[in-house]
Amino acid sequence: MASIVDERGFNQGFKLTFAQRVRLRRRAEAIVHELRLPANRSDLGQVHVLELGCGTGELAAELAQLTNAAVTGVDLSPQFIAKAAAAHRIRGLQFMVADLTKPPPELERRRYDYIVGNGILHHLFHQLGPALTMAKEWLRPGGKIVFWEPNIANPYVYLIFSYPSLRKLARLEPDEMAFSGRYIKALLQRVGYHNVRVDPRDFLLPNIPAPLVGTVAKIGDVVERFPVVRLAAQSLFIRAEANPF
Repeated sequence: MASIVDERGFNQGFKLTFAQRVRLRRRAEAIVHELRLPANRSDLGQVHVLELGCGTGELAAELAQLTNAAVTGVDLSPQFIAKAAAAHRIRGLQFMVADLTKPPPELERRRYDYIVGNGILHHLFHQLGPALTMAKEWLRPGGKIVFWEPNIANPYVYLIFSYPSLRKLARLEPDEMAFSGRYIKALLQRVGYHNVRVDPRDFLLPNIPAPLVGTVAKIGDVVERFPVVRLAAQSLFIRAEANPF
């Protein structure tokens, strides 16, 4: 698959094929469905959403357009953040360079209603407990996290992450690792999140030929209704809440 590579030479996402655009839009809509947005649109600017690992900003831009909320996208790559800021000029949307293992003061000072991400947690696999704990501290009471992550139970994902030659071919970072739904659910509960839900979702790959995208998306939506089959979906859809007090 055509990938976006950062300054270090590692794959950090997929180029915007037609399939990837549709995939991102569907993921953004699924995230928005999990948000409790005020009915009065004039209050939306008071809702703060933080996207971790925003890359070149496409998901953050989708969220900003769909919600009119205040959306902040952060990423380790200055190159990606520069591209995101240049490409997406939307009211309430901003981008910031941030190393999530050493967050800047600007992140620590503000509290967010929602923290979201698309394929970022597996990059933090060996620091996942501390990273999720830190994210919980950035949430307002009762705030929520919503993430999409690769599902290690998917055959393609398993192969890419399990064999050194394929990891090298896919330009994976040395420490990144996909995980199971059971693993992330147990970890979220252990570090203090509530109402944890993890569902295998999405069979739409980024490089599916454009004429087939609609058909594959519809078939995937049907297949996801069958519990055993959906276990092999490409991604995990993760939702959890911070303590309301």
